[in-house]
Amino acid sequence: MKYKIAVLSGDGIGPEIIEQAIKVLNAVGKKFNHEFEYTSALVGAIAIDKTGNPYPEETHQLCMNSDAVLFGAIGDPKYDNNPNATVRPEQGLLEMRKRLGLYANIRPVSTFQSLLHKSPLRQDLIEGADFVVVRELTGGIYFGEPRGRSEDRKKAFDTLVYSKDEIVRIVKLGFEYAQKRNKRLTVVDKANILATSRLWRETVQEMEPDYKDVTVDYMFVDNAAMQIIQWPKKFDVIVTENMFGDILSDEASVITGSLGLLPSASVGIHTSVFEPIHGSYPQATGKNIANPLATILSAAMMLEVSFDLVEEAKAIRDAVDKSLEMSIVTEDISGGKAYKTSEVGDWIAGEI
Repeated sequence: MKYKIAVLSGDGIGPEIIEQAIKVLNAVGKKFNHEFEYTSALVGAIAIDKTGNPYPEETHQLCMNSDAVLFGAIGDPKYDNNPNATVRPEQGLLEMRKRLGLYANIRPVSTFQSLLHKSPLRQDLIEGADFVVVRELTGGIYFGEPRGRSEDRKKAFDTLVYSKDEIVRIVKLGFEYAQKRNKRLTVVDKANILATSRLWRETVQEMEPDYKDVTVDYMFVDNAAMQIIQWPKKFDVIVTENMFGDILSDEASVITGSLGLLPSASVGIHTSVFEPIHGSYPQATGKNIANPLATILSAAMMLEVSFDLVEEAKAIRDAVDKSLEMSIVTEDISGGKAYKTSEVGDWIAGEI
C-alpha cells in the first residue's frame, strides 16, 4: 500500500526528531511492503520567518490532501520572550486544529519497566499505570469569543463556550476508546462552578444508556489532578474539555519519567495529526541530543489510527521497548552511556 504523509517538522528540535521517525517508517515500509510518500511544508516560527504566516495556505492544502500529518514541534524564544508579538508560532497550531477539524487529542500514558526509577512518583504507585486522556481540542476557552483587553489595558477577558454537538462528538470517542480498553470512562469537569461543565455532565448522562458496557464516573478537575498523582492506576480513559485536558495530560506525562516518551494523536474531520507532546526544546537544537522516542511512537500511532496497520505499529513499539531495555537512549533518560538522537533512530530502524 502507498500512503501520503505531510511532514511538518516545525521549529527547534522538530527536524531532528522527525528525521528519526521517517527512518523508522522507512524500515517498516521495507519490512511490510508499504510505500510512504513524504511531502514537507512549513509551520510555526520558521513559517513566520519565511512567509509571515505560522500556518501558510500551502501547508494547509498539503495537509488536506494527505492521508496523515507527522508533526514535530513549534516555538521559538524570540517570540516566547516578546509579549507584544502580534504573530506567534502557536497561532499556527491553533489555526491548523481549527481548519483541519482536529477535534480530539488522544494522549496515551503508560509506564516503561526499565524507566520506573526515573519518575518522581514511587514505583509501587506507577508500575502498571496505563490510561488515555481524550481532550476536546477545538472548543472551550482557547477559541471562545469575545476575547481581548479593555481600552485602558487594565482588564482582559476570555470566553468559555461549548455546544452540545461538540460535547457529544468528543464524548462518543471517549466511550469508544473505553470499549476497546477496560470499559471505564472518567469525565472530568468543574460542574459545581461552570455552566459549560454542567452541560458536559448532563450530555454524558444522556449518552450513558447507549454504552451500557462502560462504567462512567464523574470527577471535578482539581480532584482529578490530585488522584492522577495519588492513584494513576485507577484510570482507564479520561475525557475532558480543552483547557482541563491540556493541563491534566501534561501533569500525567511526568508519570513516565520523561516528556520525551509520550506520543499523541489529534483526530480530525479532514485528516489526523501525530506529534510528540513535548515542545521545540530550543536549547538542544542542532546538538543531536533530543529524545526521538515520542515522535517515533507518534508514527506508530499514525500507522494504527489512520492506516489500520496494527502489526506494523506493534513492530515499532516492540523496537522502542527493546531500545529502552538495552539502554539505547539519549542523555535525558540515560543512566550511563548516552546515545545521539540519530543513533537511537538508526538502532530502532535496524531492529525493525
